[in-house]
Amino acid sequence: MGDFFSELGAYLSSANSRSEILGDLLEHSYLALLPLVLGIVLAVAAGWLGQRWKIARSVLLVVSNLLYTIPSLALFVVIPGIIGSKILDSVNVIVALTIYTTALLVRPVLDALDAVPPHVVAAATAVGYRPAARFFGVELPLSVPVLAAGVRVAAVSNISLVSVGALIGTGGLGVLFTDGFQREYFSPIVVGIVLTMLLALVVDLLLVYLRKLLTPWERATTSKSTVKVAAA
Repeated sequence: MGDFFSELGAYLSSANSRSEILGDLLEHSYLALLPLVLGIVLAVAAGWLGQRWKIARSVLLVVSNLLYTIPSLALFVVIPGIIGSKILDSVNVIVALTIYTTALLVRPVLDALDAVPPHVVAAATAVGYRPAARFFGVELPLSVPVLAAGVRVAAVSNISLVSVGALIGTGGLGVLFTDGFQREYFSPIVVGIVLTMLLALVVDLLLVYLRKLLTPWERATTSKSTVKVAAA
């Protein structure tokens, strides 16, 4: 055990190692979070269609389930042939994870939109909201509490799957795993695991904070409930 910590200390004390770790961490964050944003946009658009047309809803649910069953490594390898990119291009990981994120979020988006009270939608329509304005101004904001849970799962999933891309030569913290296994050097593997877990934790906490920021009415409701309990 002492030898391992000595080896880990020597690894982290190297300026080159720290520079590589920082670069891998930043690239990992980019490769995980950009597809998350793109996937949310696409899933919301799909949810809008699915909520308004039953046939579209059924098709979207079936297609999303099928897409999510495709092995990630196979998708990373197939995508270059579809979009014409190079096998080591990071765009392959971005496209693949965008597909996974969209597929994972289609059902949560539909469930979140279904959870919006019908009388609220009717009231918004009655006061003059057109469909697009009503969706972005009323339905989508009110769906955030339910949708947030799915987004958190998708974020953690993306952070995990980016590591698989290292097997085909793309960057991210997965490079520390492949490098460590090839050299039988455990320090980069441990650092990669710890940083992946910390990145997932930080992103999850940020998403929780963002959810609270986007749903101020929930804080107001909680405050009122607390005041009533205190008064009683």
